[in-house]
Amino acid sequence: MHKASFLSAALSTLLLGACASTGPQSGPANAVSVDVPQITRPDGETPQWWYRDGAARAAGNGAMAGKAKNVILFLGDGMSLTTVAAARILEGQRKGQPGEENLLSWERFPATAFSKTYNTDSQTPDSAGTMTAITTGVKSHMGAIGVSAGSRNNCADSLPKGLLTWLQLADSAGMATGIVSTARLTHATPAATYAHSPERNWENDTDLPEAAKAAGCVDIAQQLISTSRFGQGPLVALGGGRGQFTTINEQDPEYADKVGLRLDGRNLVAEWQAKHPQGAYVWNADQLKAAANAPALLGLFEPDHMQYEQDRPKDRAGEPSLAELTRAAIANLSKHQEGFVLMVEGARIDHANHSGNAARALGDTIAMSDAVKAAVDATSAEDTLIIVTADHSHTLNFVGYPARGNAILGKVKDKGGEDGMGALDLARDGMGMPYTTLSYANGPGYTGASNQQPAGPKRFPHSPSSFETANGRPDLTHVDTEHPDYMQEALVPSKSESHGGEDVGIWARGPGSKAVRGTMEQNTIYHLIVQSTPRLRERLCALGTCDAHGVPVELPQPVKFERKAQ
Repeated sequence: MHKASFLSAALSTLLLGACASTGPQSGPANAVSVDVPQITRPDGETPQWWYRDGAARAAGNGAMAGKAKNVILFLGDGMSLTTVAAARILEGQRKGQPGEENLLSWERFPATAFSKTYNTDSQTPDSAGTMTAITTGVKSHMGAIGVSAGSRNNCADSLPKGLLTWLQLADSAGMATGIVSTARLTHATPAATYAHSPERNWENDTDLPEAAKAAGCVDIAQQLISTSRFGQGPLVALGGGRGQFTTINEQDPEYADKVGLRLDGRNLVAEWQAKHPQGAYVWNADQLKAAANAPALLGLFEPDHMQYEQDRPKDRAGEPSLAELTRAAIANLSKHQEGFVLMVEGARIDHANHSGNAARALGDTIAMSDAVKAAVDATSAEDTLIIVTADHSHTLNFVGYPARGNAILGKVKDKGGEDGMGALDLARDGMGMPYTTLSYANGPGYTGASNQQPAGPKRFPHSPSSFETANGRPDLTHVDTEHPDYMQEALVPSKSESHGGEDVGIWARGPGSKAVRGTMEQNTIYHLIVQSTPRLRERLCALGTCDAHGVPVELPQPVKFERKAQ
């Protein structure tokens, strides 16, 4: 008996030792240590500190071991974890499955992490400050486009605060670069890849205050053209926003009742064409297909944002899907042997969530999953790093105890709640009323009467300026909550649903993806990309921003990377 006990104890010790030895003891073997000074927060959070802190986290996670030739960043704007989970189920249910077992394309990636999304001045962030963190390695203020933290409406304050984006860095390093978005190309997320502005809303010259013009700021649309000072500029730029690039005297090619927005007389599409005489400018799906072999590609498919995926098939000119845009971009950029970097944004996930319309938010999330799959099919995990993330969250809720396979856009049906002791039936709230699985904490789906719609369930689109107090909840028994125009109920009335402040996901595959793990500050994503791509980090090191281990730790000065400064 004593001998058996001894053997059992010895075996337990060996097993515990074996389990303990399966993981790294003090970080990955390829980790590089970077010292970061201790600071008092938030006062000590300088741009240089943010940059070095992000570099330290990425290097400590082993990103320097990456050998990516190409990088594709997918950004689901406003793609909260709840949005991902609900879209996963909806996609599965569209395939005739219960839905819960389904996975979106990026959920099959081997590496995952969480991103902390706050801005330097806001607990719940916006898309400009968050994307600036992702593209520059430096967290900034709400509304900031490619500049470090400062005063949002002060042009003069922002001028010395411009930050080098990884798109501009790649252009400077001789790589091909591209931008794809279902938003206006001048909107916050795409703008943060190439522009520098303290205020995200300065999209064209009519938006730019006279004081900002006098101080030396230029509108964001102009900056898409001028970013070629780093190399060639984006060889692919596909999205919406025609109106930002054309004048008030020019009729839109698709809509007879629309003209451009510019008052300065500059047609920026024509200026782009002058810079790329062999390139192709397109504004519909057929033209995009015909331009497959063009060496440079500018596509502006709507005067404003592109259509939601729900509405895209009804576009009379023919509008390409996000997957089609992605395939076109990769086909163009992959011709360049030096490698490429590409940003693809599923922008309208955010807009649909703001509108309190889960059907369109989930539909555009599924469309982005199709785009990620297209990128996976068109590239190799041996040389292409693909990262999928979001800039911030939303207030979408997933509630109740719906039975397995219950329609995700439908009303909750359960078997007696958490106890599960009854027959399958509509779940009831405390007043005996049915309710939906998805709802919003705030937004235009509030069921009180508004200045646009009567009391009761709201229909998309709905952008009210005033509300009346709701007299209880509406009876949804005979309401088709699965209709794409149904707006989920909101607890707090507001013209637009707000962002959420919780973490969002990061998913990755390819060279350097093993460094994507844990909970990290959002600006670390920039450093993961730069450190995992030898051509990018070598370019930074060549201009003296690296430490003795070759880790880029010093904040780069954009002017040093411009062609005129060579």
